[in-house]
Amino acid sequence: MAAAPSPEQVAALLAEVRFDARGLVPAVAQRHDDGEVLMLAWMDAAAIRETLATGQVCYFSRSRNALWRKGETSGQRQRLVELRLDCDGDTILLKVEQTGVACHTGRRSCLFRAFQHGRLETVLPVEIDPRNLYRADLGALSGGIANSTDGVSCKPAGRLTGSPALKS
Repeated sequence: MAAAPSPEQVAALLAEVRFDARGLVPAVAQRHDDGEVLMLAWMDAAAIRETLATGQVCYFSRSRNALWRKGETSGQRQRLVELRLDCDGDTILLKVEQTGVACHTGRRSCLFRAFQHGRLETVLPVEIDPRNLYRADLGALSGGIANSTDGVSCKPAGRLTGSPALKS
């Protein structure tokens, strides 16, 4: 693992990112070892900085307008292995080491439905009962999972620590 990038290196990366009008960029999380796509979320500059500084993936929750530290309440964390920026600078790929499942439904990926035989079919089983995923009281979460507009399933809290990574 590489050491945390310098502030100058992070600034150079952020200068290449094409954020949308809300200051966000889509981020695809992919398991680093087998390439399975786990989820799509959003990042702002602060989430990118925190992810690079801590090595633990941090997103931006559109529904709560706040940073979302993946796995903070569920323990289903994502450790950054590599960050890539696409050719247009408008999409980030996060190659991650996923601890547990990535989806709030208890499945290993949020992309668990496939269009097959003319309809959507569930192709991944529930691995963990979603009611057992979260240490926080789900009723206390702002809006709850059922009302979330971006699949966010945990409440932001304190800062995480870990070994950062940025491959060149």
